[in-house]
Amino acid sequence: MRNRFDEQLFELNREIIEMGAMCEEAIAGASKALTTGDVELAGKVRTNGNVIDQMERDIEGRCMKLLLHQQPVAKDLRLISAALKMITDMERIGDQAEDIAEIVTAMNGHTMEGMGLIEEMASETIKMVTSSVDAFVKKDVELAKRVIAQDDIVDDYFSRIKCGIIALVAENSADGEFALDLLMISKYFERIGDHATNIAEWVIYSVTGMHKEV
Repeated sequence: MRNRFDEQLFELNREIIEMGAMCEEAIAGASKALTTGDVELAGKVRTNGNVIDQMERDIEGRCMKLLLHQQPVAKDLRLISAALKMITDMERIGDQAEDIAEIVTAMNGHTMEGMGLIEEMASETIKMVTSSVDAFVKKDVELAKRVIAQDDIVDDYFSRIKCGIIALVAENSADGEFALDLLMISKYFERIGDHATNIAEWVIYSVTGMHKEV
């Protein structure tokens, strides 16, 4: 019975890793679509969002079966509980990548000063998501803590971008609508960083049994 349970846990880990990789791909695609004005790529990001949604449902189903049909010990129970929390954050990351792609589509290749800074911010959020999933795979508490600390860097990017956009609009109000689009995009990246932080916190919980809200 335990061997079967361990096999199910292995599959759960594999599926979470796969979902994390899809989220990374979605963010990277949204970022590239933004900087290149590639509307076709933005469309692919939006389509892949459906795949991420289905992954969340599949993993949730596996977790519920493990809880209902097996008798997990405390450590296993923490892992399954953390997995349920993490996939919710991953699904939201996918949603926000879709939201960015949708704005990029509406922008239709329009570019503006300050895009480079958003690209840097996107790179940091991708690192956070990658590292949070990596921390889960390796059960690495220290790596998870570094992800949490990295959120301050992403928040700082958002503050700098927001100030820069306000200054640009003050100089040329004709770009006001486009500037608002960029502000929304940077806010979505900031939220992605928050979700990566949540994932890292649940990784710590799965290993130690401690969570900041507990």
